[in-house]
Amino acid sequence: MVSFWPAVLLRFGIVLMVAFVAGIAFGEIAGLIAAVAGLLVLVGLHLYYLRCVVSWLAPHDVNRLTIEFPRGFGAWESVFQALRQWQRRESDQHIELERMLQRFMQATSALPDGIIILDVADRVEWCNARASDHFGLVVERDRGFSISNLVRRPAFTEYLVRGDTSAPLLLADELKGTVLSVQLLPFQETRRIVLSRDVSHLRRVEAMRQDFIANVSHEIRTPLTVIVGFLEHLADTPAMHSEERSRIESVMLEQSKRMRRLIDDLLTLSKLETEHAPSSSDHFGLMPVIEEAVADANALSAGRHAIGAQAIGDIEVLGAREEIMSALENLLSNAVRYTPHGGSITVQAERAPHTLRISVIDTGPGIAPIHIPRLTERFYRVDKSRSRETGGTGLGLAIVKHVLQRHGGSLEIESVEGRGSTFTMVLPLARVRSR
Repeated sequence: MVSFWPAVLLRFGIVLMVAFVAGIAFGEIAGLIAAVAGLLVLVGLHLYYLRCVVSWLAPHDVNRLTIEFPRGFGAWESVFQALRQWQRRESDQHIELERMLQRFMQATSALPDGIIILDVADRVEWCNARASDHFGLVVERDRGFSISNLVRRPAFTEYLVRGDTSAPLLLADELKGTVLSVQLLPFQETRRIVLSRDVSHLRRVEAMRQDFIANVSHEIRTPLTVIVGFLEHLADTPAMHSEERSRIESVMLEQSKRMRRLIDDLLTLSKLETEHAPSSSDHFGLMPVIEEAVADANALSAGRHAIGAQAIGDIEVLGAREEIMSALENLLSNAVRYTPHGGSITVQAERAPHTLRISVIDTGPGIAPIHIPRLTERFYRVDKSRSRETGGTGLGLAIVKHVLQRHGGSLEIESVEGRGSTFTMVLPLARVRSR
């Protein structure tokens, strides 16, 4: 690198030498003019180069990375060369920072939480995509605006003013049917972060858990109340007629069986939810299972219905025989309970292009469309009084759904009021093989 002062003195020396030669050749005035002109050129070039450096030192007015430096001469060549090297390094660092920022934006967009960064006056500095969805914010539009003006919720405004970071705030949106958990966290010395998470699913699960406990309590309390009442009646009436005692004992026995069925179904559901999926190495013939389930359904019907099965080829199902049998028996027992006397129930199995479909078709009263999406919920009943009269526990279709999910399948329900219903167990062909 050329040092600064020798190069400058060399050029001034050259100018003075040229002026001295011009003075000797053309006179003193010509030499003076040549000297002044040379010095003005040198000073002009230095001023131009200084202007380039001043422009580079003004980052608020221009972008340093876009400035084109002249080649320069002498010491300025070294200066501009050093500045161009700095530009290259800064450009590389700028590109790397942009890549890091892009990765950060992608990472925050994948987070389940919304993030809003607020400045000292609670103005929005930045937010991720999830926060935009939660609060309807647009970073480019809302940056610099107070969060209280953007999220017009009195509870949220009060939470910001209070500045309580110990517990989150729950914000319910009745129109969207969502519940947000919002928490305020301190950030750096003066900034704050607003974290938001959609807890609607957790709230629904909690509501389902509470409903489940209430339903179980109610289902068990009803037969227990009957049994305890009759026992108290027997204790208070020792000289009871044998016919009345026999009737009371029959009712107590039926209520005891009802409680046992309920407990058995609850244990079955718990087992289905906690155990691993059935192995694909176990297999069983499908037709014997259908025939056995139809025989049990005929015994339950006691001749009140015409129950049959359409024959299917000799195929095997890979999975748990007891579970598939339980699911099919639940569908058939429901059909027997709800189909009027003289109706027909048919089990039909067929291989579709990608699935095996086992359908239970009845000629019952049918189900209104509003009830179909909720039929597999635990204890959900279309007609509660009729369900209890027929001895149902309200858990049969929930068991069917869990059995099929464990085998990679699903339950399809089609029904027309007044014409009957079709419940179809759908299994993937990966669970089926022909013999």
